[in-house]
Amino acid sequence: MLALRPLLRTCWGRRAGSPGTVVRPGAAGAGPGPRGAMSLYRTEARGPPRSPGFRLFFKNEAGHYISPFHDIPLKVDSIENLFNMVVEIPRWTNAKMEIATEEPLNPIKPDIKDGKLRYVANIFPHKGYIWNYGALPQTWEDPRRKDKSTDCCGDDDPIDVCEIGSKVLSRGEVIRVKILGVLALIDQGETDWKLIAISVNDPEASKFHDIEDVKKYKPGYLEATLNWFRLYKVPDGKPENQFAFNGEFKSKAFALEVIKSTHECWKALLMKKCDGGAIN
Repeated sequence: MLALRPLLRTCWGRRAGSPGTVVRPGAAGAGPGPRGAMSLYRTEARGPPRSPGFRLFFKNEAGHYISPFHDIPLKVDSIENLFNMVVEIPRWTNAKMEIATEEPLNPIKPDIKDGKLRYVANIFPHKGYIWNYGALPQTWEDPRRKDKSTDCCGDDDPIDVCEIGSKVLSRGEVIRVKILGVLALIDQGETDWKLIAISVNDPEASKFHDIEDVKKYKPGYLEATLNWFRLYKVPDGKPENQFAFNGEFKSKAFALEVIKSTHECWKALLMKKCDGGAIN
């Protein structure tokens, strides 16, 4: 328990692991400012790509294995609206990938159902995911805690992020994003928040400050996002997804409160103040 306190105070954990074999640098370089987020982390792929055994592990600058769920800080230098995002799925790809919350070191792994890799269908007229998709570290949607605004419990995962910038990012990149708003998807009775964000290194990032700017500068993108989340499970024989707030995208201020709540849930999880189930 004592070892966890520095992590909770600083939102920065360093966890040593076993020595690696083949290490490849992260796909993205440093952005403007003192240091780019990805320059602090590297990834190591293990197992054949497009196989159930594939895993993407993370390392810090010292070469120690770390967890992208627990050890990468949520916020960037305590700046109010600047967060680290872990990219799990690049835009225009179909393979469902996720942080393995129940495995040691929480690598990125393929989503598997009935022993088969899962892929999202193409929702016309789009190809695969229509944003760079990932999660905020050090957040957790508690499946035993009912959200006051949605009246549903969480989905047992870090909070999801849809990055709407112009670049196609790479799996395993750690980027700095500005939060713009949030959508409340209700998936089989669970709250599954979808943050809308943009990379601070995007050429148009300076124009985006809140959800209204997405409507202004990327007309139709939010409508496409709502339609995608409503329909993406239908080709698998499932019903359309539902939303809280009648599918309304909530503001940046609302989204920041959601992030704060999920970060508090993560801290409670780490301090064993709640039941984390099989989460590692």
